[in-house]
Amino acid sequence: MRLKVWEPHRGFRPFHNNVDRFINEFGWGLQPAEGLDDATWTPKVDIYETENSYVLNAELPGLTKEEINIDVNDNTLTLKGEKKFEEKVQKDSYVRVERSYGNFARSFVLSDDVDTEGITANYKEGVLELTLPKKEEAKPKEIKVEIN
Repeated sequence: MRLKVWEPHRGFRPFHNNVDRFINEFGWGLQPAEGLDDATWTPKVDIYETENSYVLNAELPGLTKEEINIDVNDNTLTLKGEKKFEEKVQKDSYVRVERSYGNFARSFVLSDDVDTEGITANYKEGVLELTLPKKEEAKPKEIKVEIN
């Protein structure tokens, strides 16, 4: 008797793939960059905005900080690296492999209000956090109006 894995969300996979393709084709801040054709998986990211910066959190479990390459060129931020397959068990002994391995790449077109010289990175527990500060002129300013 073979082991069969129950996948209740399997029917949604084509829909999910179409939504991903739509988002990637029409941008929303994400643009493919040159040299990313050899990527075999794509890390998931969350991006949020604060008053002074944008923050990007990328899931990169199982990697060391030395295995992650961050590049900013022509207002495009690119994350690249490789997650190597650990051969603790013989490959023919696996029943199922769901985790992603191999080269990865993710590229983002940055807004003109990002200060690319001030970008900082922090990597902890498999999550890369990039802080992309806003230029001073892009930050909201409060002007006090005095009434005489």
